[in-house]
Amino acid sequence: MKFVDSASIFVQAGEGGRGCVSFRREKFVPKGGPDGGDGGDGGNVWLRTNSHLTTLLDFKYRKKYLAPRGSHGQGSRKSGRKGADIYIDVPCGTLVRNAATQEVLADLTGEGEEVMIARGGHGGRGNQHFATSTNQAPRRSEPGWKGEELLLDMELKLMADVGLVGFPNAGKSTLISVLSAARPKIADYPFTTLVPNLGIVRYEEYKSFVMADIPGIIEGAAEGRGLGLQFLRHIERTKILAVLVSADSEDPEAEYNMLLGELEKFGRGLNEKPRILVVTKMDIAPEDFTLPSPGDGVHVLAISSVAGKGLKELKDELWREVSMRDRPEESPLPECDGDAVTP
Repeated sequence: MKFVDSASIFVQAGEGGRGCVSFRREKFVPKGGPDGGDGGDGGNVWLRTNSHLTTLLDFKYRKKYLAPRGSHGQGSRKSGRKGADIYIDVPCGTLVRNAATQEVLADLTGEGEEVMIARGGHGGRGNQHFATSTNQAPRRSEPGWKGEELLLDMELKLMADVGLVGFPNAGKSTLISVLSAARPKIADYPFTTLVPNLGIVRYEEYKSFVMADIPGIIEGAAEGRGLGLQFLRHIERTKILAVLVSADSEDPEAEYNMLLGELEKFGRGLNEKPRILVVTKMDIAPEDFTLPSPGDGVHVLAISSVAGKGLKELKDELWREVSMRDRPEESPLPECDGDAVTP
């Protein structure tokens, strides 16, 4: 399936129904008076997250979403029916902006999260509301109000616990294919991965975390070179970063620093995220190879996805980092004085 992570759509809430001009006419009721009912409110437009969706592809084919209008009022004080609300399903991690002002309207991250994005117009009042002591037979009513309409810019940022970051051919796709059921394209040429891949990594019993393989970043990605600028946004949602450098690189430490430089240039706090350095392809490392030492307190692990070397230690470290950030902050213990507890 084609991966689409940005789209624009037009949404319009329903217009309110028109109020009715009517007079009660019944046998033996000489002065029935006005009895025009109110128009129904227009339908609202809602956005709703759906964990079964992973891209914004649907919005490339359907660009307009219109909610039904409210029904008009009728005689005998009968109000019109309200227009039905419509719900637009989006993937978890969708950021929604007003295209005209670029104001953030919603940041939908949780499953089943709902937000009203456009409110329907109110129905007009019928002539029953305009009767006064001096005008007992009003012949006026209100039209329905227009519903809100917006052009929305939607941007998908993948929800993942761990983001794999590295230059092309650093072994990201091979690693995620070994640790999870994801099956990305793997080949011996750069930019094999053209879209992010998500995989669920099982850890022991009843434990798992989500890993994202971000397409290869190159020097200058923050300025738009290669594919990095297009997909760097997906790193924003991750809890920790696994920075991958290959053991057959000419200078793994310089490669690591270059990757951090690109994250810093892109901004949005990417370079401040917790991270570990993973040296891949240790099965083809030179005999005199020495592990890089970043010197910034980052844990360094050496692995070989092909030979299965170091993968257990990597999963242990990733789970420790993820669970540490999932753990709620501990509240301070209450002060104790003998048997009494001070809340």
